[in-house]
Amino acid sequence: MATDIIDPNDPFNAIADAPFDSALSDRYLVYALSTITARSLPDLRDGMKPVHRRLLWAMRALRMDPSSAFKKSARVVGEVIGKYHPHGDQSVYDAMVRLAQDFSVRYPLVEGQGNFGNIDGDNAAAFRYTEARLTQVAIDLMDGLDEDAVAFKPTYNNEEQEPELFPGAFPNLLANGAAGIAVGMATNIPPHNVAELYDAAIALIDRSGDLAGFNILDHVRGPDFPTGGLVVDSPAAIAESYATGRGGFRVRARWNVEDLGRGTWTAIVTEIPYGVQKGKLIEQLAAIVNDKKLPIMADVRDESDAVIRIVIEPRSRTVDPVVLMESLFKLSDLESRFSLNLNVLDASRTPRVMSLAEALNEWVQHQFIVLRRRAEHRLRKIADRIELLDGYIVAYLNLDRVIEIIRTEDEPKPVMIAEFELNDRQAEAILNMRLRSLRRLEEMELRKERDLLDRERSGLEGLLASEAKQRTRLKRDFGKLRDRYGPETTLGRRRTTIEQAAPLRDIPLDAMIEREPITVILSQRGWIRAMKGHVDAAGVAAVKFKDGDAPLFDFHAQTTDKVLVAAENGRFFTLPADKLPGGRGFGEPLRLMIDLDGNIGIVGVFRASLADRWIVAATDGRGFIVRTADTLAETRKGKTVVTPRFGAKLKIVRPISVEDDYVGAIGDNRRLLVFPLAELPELTRGQGVQLMRFRDGGLSDAITFVFANGLSWPMGGDSGRVRTETDLGAWRAARGAAGRMPPNGFPRDNRFG
Repeated sequence: MATDIIDPNDPFNAIADAPFDSALSDRYLVYALSTITARSLPDLRDGMKPVHRRLLWAMRALRMDPSSAFKKSARVVGEVIGKYHPHGDQSVYDAMVRLAQDFSVRYPLVEGQGNFGNIDGDNAAAFRYTEARLTQVAIDLMDGLDEDAVAFKPTYNNEEQEPELFPGAFPNLLANGAAGIAVGMATNIPPHNVAELYDAAIALIDRSGDLAGFNILDHVRGPDFPTGGLVVDSPAAIAESYATGRGGFRVRARWNVEDLGRGTWTAIVTEIPYGVQKGKLIEQLAAIVNDKKLPIMADVRDESDAVIRIVIEPRSRTVDPVVLMESLFKLSDLESRFSLNLNVLDASRTPRVMSLAEALNEWVQHQFIVLRRRAEHRLRKIADRIELLDGYIVAYLNLDRVIEIIRTEDEPKPVMIAEFELNDRQAEAILNMRLRSLRRLEEMELRKERDLLDRERSGLEGLLASEAKQRTRLKRDFGKLRDRYGPETTLGRRRTTIEQAAPLRDIPLDAMIEREPITVILSQRGWIRAMKGHVDAAGVAAVKFKDGDAPLFDFHAQTTDKVLVAAENGRFFTLPADKLPGGRGFGEPLRLMIDLDGNIGIVGVFRASLADRWIVAATDGRGFIVRTADTLAETRKGKTVVTPRFGAKLKIVRPISVEDDYVGAIGDNRRLLVFPLAELPELTRGQGVQLMRFRDGGLSDAITFVFANGLSWPMGGDSGRVRTETDLGAWRAARGAAGRMPPNGFPRDNRFG
């Protein structure tokens, strides 16, 4: 039997003895750092992620500048994934598409030809159908790559070179913004107006990195989104977000009123918030109309072509346009929030959250480095050229002798070096000259070029020696670019208006819901419905129910009301009256609308606006007063108001009138007690206090009333008569007493009616 030979030098055969948690954390840390620094967070200096940088670099290598013809996107994608970015072709193409979308990027870096998607949310065509080339913005961003302005590094396979970052004096990070999710951190930076950024950068140049007392809002008013809209935050809120690098901006759609004559009008939306897909926004607005969430809105139409035009029709000419639009700002994405998280990689490739002023200042300091590197590179080029010119001048002055040496000597280079005191490079340049160049080899032209280079060299040396000259030069360069992207240009004009809006009106519910009278009916089996109109008792009795079912609770309400449902476990549920099923059928099971177990009974269903305060009590006789606002629930899970003791259940929920000053309570033992309402506490949640004391049984009913008017109860039968007992002195006592037998004629079911 052959034995496999294990090579101990093979790293795959090595076994590392290490704790699992430390091995896992070390490997995860490597992955996290790779994600943060090489994928998700942009570099502060050029605002690019590696995939974007490699895309533009590949397009530059393919000579896809703005003046050249378009080339197929498939060619670009192939070049990128083949040489620089070994990832999926679709991810690379998606990144390229976004750089070309003028509704996604404030200053597009790629000019697309073909279907590159649209603001409705439609995807771009496949890369074999579309074409692209660079924009002038991309050229400005990459300006200086040929002048040793930045360092280069090998590609993943060591076959090519790629720049570590772009040197151009275009503030791409803040001009175009960025978004990304890394491991344990994320970034989200809005786009800004580049002319305003240049104004702020020029103001920062003379401060030598000192930000004390510098107010960025003196130059940068706020974000400038490619889709326009309005930022409606206050200057103080914007300043706070920019100062901390975290915060957000409320962005609203831009709209106006279009007069149709005879008092009729429509609201026209011409710009929508950044990042909102128009197609989904139209669906959202249509759902508001269909679901009748906003009755004052009649219809919505999309009449957009190249320009956004969303038409919103009111229900009637009397509708206030501001009320309509502010309602839609609450209900739809016509107002959205853009979160700010200015988390970027600084010059040392360290992720850091900066203020806007810090980020811009760091970029300015980087431009000083680029300026010096380009100047040093140019000085080296000048020195090389002057060296050659000196050799050419010697050759011109001794042209006949040079020709003679070349014709007669087997090795002319050493002879020329020795005779004319040339170096090897100068002699090689003379020997490599073409014969046709001899006719242009004139001493005056050579000396003129050399003098120009001498003057340029002196200027560059002075530039490198003087920080003041560097500041002046950088301000001049920024000024030229500001003129190219100034507010008077089509690309540079501000699109987003910074305009603090007044707080949204507290729009009454009547404006949101069409007010109509209804009658709410809950059956004994728990089916609820809302019949149109206020139906009387006879009408309720005539309503059809399922076999074996009958009405349990019914009351009059309006569609603008909220309906309170009290359960035996002490939870209160809230239902909008306008959302209740209609009265044509049998309705719908109440328990499908709220989260309530089937074995828990319903104590009562009420109109929330019936009273401001309620008396609630459990079967063990404990209770308290609760306000309506403390019973309203936001979700279908309801809200716990009463917490009955073990074995007890919520039994009583009754409204309290403003004039009521006494409580009447009667137990299962047929004992009646009357005590002041002031002795009951007002709570938001709990068990409450003992209303009356029992030897056996529990609480049967409780009610509040005006003591001076006496206590009333129905006589029973169909007569509809009511009896009132005004002399209640015999039953009046302190809360918690046992009570005594009620007056003659009190109902045998121990209920106040």
